[in-house]
Amino acid sequence: MARTADPPTPAQAAATPAPVPPAGQAAATPVPVPPAGQAASTPVPAVPTAQTPVESASVSPAAQTATVPAPAASTPQTPQVPQTATPAAPTTPAAPTTPAAPTTPAASSGAASVPPFGAFLDSGPSGVARMSELSRWLGGTELKVAHTYLPGGRWEDIEGSPGFLDAWAKWRRDKADRMLVLNVPMQERNEEDVPDAQVRVLLRQAAAGAFDHHFRALAERLVGLGVPDTVIVLGWEMNGITYTHRCGPDPLAWRTYWNRIVATMRSVPGQRFRFDFTPSRGRDAVPWTACYPGDDTVDIVGMDAYDQPSGLSFDEQVSEPYGLQQHVDFARSHGKPISYPEWG
Repeated sequence: MARTADPPTPAQAAATPAPVPPAGQAAATPVPVPPAGQAASTPVPAVPTAQTPVESASVSPAAQTATVPAPAASTPQTPQVPQTATPAAPTTPAAPTTPAAPTTPAASSGAASVPPFGAFLDSGPSGVARMSELSRWLGGTELKVAHTYLPGGRWEDIEGSPGFLDAWAKWRRDKADRMLVLNVPMQERNEEDVPDAQVRVLLRQAAAGAFDHHFRALAERLVGLGVPDTVIVLGWEMNGITYTHRCGPDPLAWRTYWNRIVATMRSVPGQRFRFDFTPSRGRDAVPWTACYPGDDTVDIVGMDAYDQPSGLSFDEQVSEPYGLQQHVDFARSHGKPISYPEWG
C-alpha cells in the first residue's frame, strides 16, 4: 500500500531536481542492501583467466628437406591444347551479424575490492571521450560505469535515434565488466512545462497502451547494439514537478504505465535489462512511495539526492520524511539493491 505524508514544511520539501546532472557528477552503481545485521558485500566483476597459447608443432630440418629425383628421358609428345576452365560462381557474402552481447559481470565479494563507478560527463558521444580524461585525472583509475540520458524532446529520441547510442554501446562491449546506465524519459516534450491536466490525459492514454511501441523500438535497438543488460533508469524523479513523465497528476495511471513499459521491453528476445525506480529525495510534489509500481517490475530502488534546500543538514536529509533513511529501509523491506544515479 502506498504511504502518504502530511504536507511538508519548508525545511522538509526537496527542491525540484535538475533535469540533467552537472558534468563530473558520479553515476552510482546499484549497491545491494543486506538484511539487518548482515554485512554488505561489494559486487566485483569476475577477472577472466588467461589461456595458455597452443605451441605450434616444430619440424626437424631433415623432415623439411625433400630429395628431388632427376627427370627420366622421354619421347617428345605433341603439346596438348590447354583447356579453358569455367570460373566458379561467386559466393554470396555472409550477412552482417549483430554485435555479440557482453557477459554481465559476476558479483563477488572481497575486502580489498573497489565497487565499479563512473560519472556523467555528457549525454552524447563526447561523454564517452571524456571518460579517459577523467580516468587520467583520477590517477589512472579505470571507470567501469558509463551514464547517459536519452533526450526527451520527441518520441524518436526516446526510441534511441540512430547513432546516438553507438559510441556508448561500443564502450560497453569492449570489456565484459563494464556497465551502461541509461536514463529513459516516459513522455515526449518531457521538459516543456506541460500542465497537470494534460499530463493526466497522457498518463491515462499511456496506461491503455498508446505508447508501448516506442519502448519496444528502444529495447530492440539496445539488443541490436549488443547491450541487452543496460540498466534503465525509467521516468526518474517522477515525484517532482519538472518532467512531463511525472507521477503526481495520476499515480495509479503512472504505475500502470511503468508496468506496461517494463513488460514491453522484457518481451524483446535477448534482453537482460534491469529497471531502476529513482525518485528525488524527500516528499517533493507527492510521496514517492505512492508512485512505486511493485516489486515485479522494479530491480533497483534508486534516489537522486542533492544538497538542497539550502540550510538542510545532512542528518536532516537522512531523517526527513521520504529521505535517505526511508529510501534504504524501503529497499531492504522489498529485497532490492539501492543506487544513487544523481547526487551532488
